[in-house]
Amino acid sequence: MNILAQKCKELLLKHNINVLSEIDFDINGEINTLSFEYIIDAYMKASHESQLVFLTALERSIKAEDDGARKFFEGMGQLLLLIHLSKNIEV
Repeated sequence: MNILAQKCKELLLKHNINVLSEIDFDINGEINTLSFEYIIDAYMKASHESQLVFLTALERSIKAEDDGARKFFEGMGQLLLLIHLSKNIEV
C-alpha cells in the first residue's frame, strides 16, 4: 500500500472516523456510493505532489471542524465523479 494512503487512513482512525464510511451521490437519478477508502485510493494514483496536497488538505479539514472530514470527502468524491462523467461524454 502507498505510504501516503496509509497515512490518510491512519489519520482517519486517529480521529475515530471509519475509513469505510460512504457518501451517496445522486447523478441523474442514479445513486453512486463512494467510500472514504475508495476516494483515498483513487487520489493516491495521482502524482506524488498531488498525493501530498491531498494528505495536507485532509489534515486541515479534520482540524477545521467536526464535520470537516465528511465535507472534504464529499468534495473529493464529487470531483472524482465529474472526471469520470467527463470521460464518458461524447462530443
